[in-house]
Amino acid sequence: MVFPVVRPRRLRRNPAIRRLVAETRPAPAELVLPMFVREGLTEPRPIASLPGVVQHSRDSLRKAAVEAVQAGIGGLMLFGVPLTRDEVGSAGTDPDGILNVAIRDVVSEVGDATVVMSDLCLDEFTSHGHCGVLRPDGSVDNDATLARYADMALAQAEAGAHVLGPSGMMDGQIGVIREALDQAGHTDTALLAYAAKYASAFYGPFREAVESTLQGDRKTYQQDPANLREAMREVALDLAEGADMVMVKPALPYLDVVASVAANVDVPVAAYQVSGEYAMVEAAAANGWIDRERVILEQLTSIRRAGAQIILTYWAIEAARLLRQGY
Repeated sequence: MVFPVVRPRRLRRNPAIRRLVAETRPAPAELVLPMFVREGLTEPRPIASLPGVVQHSRDSLRKAAVEAVQAGIGGLMLFGVPLTRDEVGSAGTDPDGILNVAIRDVVSEVGDATVVMSDLCLDEFTSHGHCGVLRPDGSVDNDATLARYADMALAQAEAGAHVLGPSGMMDGQIGVIREALDQAGHTDTALLAYAAKYASAFYGPFREAVESTLQGDRKTYQQDPANLREAMREVALDLAEGADMVMVKPALPYLDVVASVAANVDVPVAAYQVSGEYAMVEAAAANGWIDRERVILEQLTSIRRAGAQIILTYWAIEAARLLRQGY
């Protein structure tokens, strides 16, 4: 009988060997927790389509930020949900608006112990739910929106955010924001560009989380899911305009995009494991169809393997615990 000379299974025979030769190791410090804070709440409010995720009050946000620091995760991405909205998203630029207040709260609570990031987009603050200012015909006015983004960037930087996350997919947004920040003396404020943000069907639960008023879709400014070369062009433009890091969103359905971006840039690459990705796993686990914890870590490992060294995930704290346990 002829036996195989090469036996790759030798390196899989027990957990210790598998751990020794593992090629990809997600780490807690690479995880970023998205967090929602809603104006007017006195206690956390559960989000039905995101089991385990809440809209925070200001007080609960502070406590959750401390918990995240203690878990050793790399950062927090803050989203604000205001009580009132208007056509131009005034609450997003108001220094006393919920997001800017929340940034100050978190920075005062945790300082530089973790990276405090803020979502820079108007969709949570506009009465129509789009990411920018509308023309009379209902289309998004790119250049008028850029002026609003510049004002929003200044408000968030002055509130103390370490990193701003421009997510609106307006042409030229990174350049305009970078110039506004630099002229105001915020040269140390970093930009995490949502460089390849797709017009995805996986955002549904997020829209519940921010109480979105959107009617229609965002296909005229977010990317077509069919296109990869276009994503690479968007990434190149954002880097030329001054982005410090770039992101692909969503993560799991776009691992090929993550891999292509990671192979072609020399800045950190992030991927956002979005609400729909989270909700599907939680729903399947609730029905007993999958091993929840194994799936969580398998997904995070696959995103890391594709080349994302920063992963935004609603499981950040739990995943950090699992990773430390060597699950």
